[in-house]
Amino acid sequence: MQELLALIQSAGHRDFRDARGPMGFTQRQAGGRFTRDEADDYIRRLQEAESDPAEPVEAQGWRHTAQEQLLGRMPAEQLAAELRRRGWMTIEPLTP
Repeated sequence: MQELLALIQSAGHRDFRDARGPMGFTQRQAGGRFTRDEADDYIRRLQEAESDPAEPVEAQGWRHTAQEQLLGRMPAEQLAAELRRRGWMTIEPLTP
């Protein structure tokens, strides 16, 4: 937990509660309670973001939430299929 907190703080947040929205933490996680797998996953993602200068950063300098990061790496076809499964209509993008 100390390693995760240190990474959260190096990303510009005071504590888990402060990082709740930007990191996509649940209320339980904002209170500093993570399963071992959750903590390991967030540590890995934060370390990758630190080592990847192309990591997207929001206007205020906060990292995208874990959900946004996951969606950004998802293949477009898979994302469109999930949206259709939920009742949305999708079309292929126009290519220049």
